[in-house]
Amino acid sequence: MGGENPTVDQVTVEEDGGTSPLEENLKSRSTWLRLIFMLVFCVLISLASLVGTVVVVLGFLWVLFKGEVNQQLKQAGQGLASYIFEIVRYLTFNSDEKPFPFGREWPSASSED
Repeated sequence: MGGENPTVDQVTVEEDGGTSPLEENLKSRSTWLRLIFMLVFCVLISLASLVGTVVVVLGFLWVLFKGEVNQQLKQAGQGLASYIFEIVRYLTFNSDEKPFPFGREWPSASSED
């Protein structure tokens, strides 16, 4: 048993006295700071979804009673959709740029018609 190789789940320390990548990641301030931002953006995406639901309901009621699409609600919905997309990109590590209000500006509400 003394001559066996260590198992995969054992943390190894480099022979030159360095630390393992796991230890470096655990001590990395930027990793923990990103976690805090991720938690904040999880709350913001929940709020944005709630506001989006209100926009959807108001938009439907507008069409039901007026027979036409409300352009302000349509633009608000597009802006919310873009914002939620930016948050998801940040949360899934597809972007390192923080969305509004910590990095980028509020996304434009330009839509394709």
